[in-house]
Formats: sequence, structure tokens, C-alpha cells
Amino acid sequence: MVQFGGEIVNTMSTGAYTSTQMGSGHFAEEGYGKASYFRNMQVVGSKNFLTPLSNPTYIADQPNCYNVQGRFNDKWGHHFYYGGLGRNEKCP
Repeated sequence: MVQFGGEIVNTMSTGAYTSTQMGSGHFAEEGYGKASYFRNMQVVGSKNFLTPLSNPTYIADQPNCYNVQGRFNDKWGHHFYYGGLGRNEKCP
């Protein structure tokens, strides 16, 4: 298994979700120029060659606080946009 992405720590010490933003602080659907992204994702195989990902899965544990959208095209290969504000009206 290989994982790419962002991570924040949320202790809820104030009783509410953290206001720590992930990436640029913009949600995935805002796309290029706003949301953070990874592109041309590959892994180094056992013979030391880069191998494109096959059939990746994209998961956001708290999609109202932070989200992700996976995509594929010939220019960027497998890529994804991700990010978010943290605490907001949908993520109390």
C-alpha cells in the first residue's frame, strides 16, 4: 500500500473541530489554481523502475471538513485535488 495526501491533528480541545486548514485551505472541487494537488503519481517498483498507479482509491475521513477528488488524464496521469478549511458551517 502507498499513501499520498495531507494530515492534520484534531484533539477537539475546544470542543469543536480544529480550524487548521489542509493544503491551500481550498476544497478539491475548486480545482487547479486553488486546491492543492498531487500529479503523475508513481511508485518505485522492486526493479527500481517508476510504475504508474493502477486503480487508486481516494478517501477523505471527514469530507465536510476536508475532501479529495481523484482524476486521470494523459498529461497528469493519476492525480488528485484535496484540501479544506477544517471547521466551517458543515464541519462544526
